[in-house]
Amino acid sequence: MQQVDLRSAPRSRAGRPAKAEAEQRRTLVLDRALEVFLERGYEGATVELIAAAVGASKRTLYAHYEDKTALFKAAVERAIELYAEPEGLTIIESDDIEETLVALGRMRLAHVVSPVGMRLQRILNAEAYRFPEIFEWAIERGSRPMNILLAALLRRHAALGRIEVGSPERAAAVFLSMVVGGPARLLQAGGRIDEAELEESVRFAVRLFLRGALVRPAP
Repeated sequence: MQQVDLRSAPRSRAGRPAKAEAEQRRTLVLDRALEVFLERGYEGATVELIAAAVGASKRTLYAHYEDKTALFKAAVERAIELYAEPEGLTIIESDDIEETLVALGRMRLAHVVSPVGMRLQRILNAEAYRFPEIFEWAIERGSRPMNILLAALLRRHAALGRIEVGSPERAAAVFLSMVVGGPARLLQAGGRIDEAELEESVRFAVRLFLRGALVRPAP
């Protein structure tokens, strides 16, 4: 395994470590630490195991992170930032609200049920009582961007008279729960679901949602 030396780095003419190199080493440490936390859980992940995974000494880790808690928070917060939302959220909207919702739902579900997404959700759920601030951060950074975008989409279509949703924010939250909830719970429980089933699940949720939201012609 490549050794990660946090103490030294190429230096600029001013005599300071190059920022890019320092950031690269920091992210490598956090990514490897996260793997240990995801594999072992917070309790099972010792500083010794993390140091071995990183290829650094415990002393070196402690020089940069006060304790295991600080390292856990930093590693999980970085993962949440990476996990927050995939690129492309703002470029998939079309005039066809059904297909736009399918595209958004498909993207969100694929992200949540990815191997990293599932493992991250497990550790967040398991440690929410110990680190409530991290769970709140995950909601703020991981879920809210999609909620905001979806609420804005629903608000625009409501203004055009195509749908009636009351509160766009509440409707967005309900829609995402419909799309993600069932498949995510199944996989968390150890079940299996293939790509075709995921696609049908998204389309069914969209049809069900729009059945209650679309404006019906007057009789």
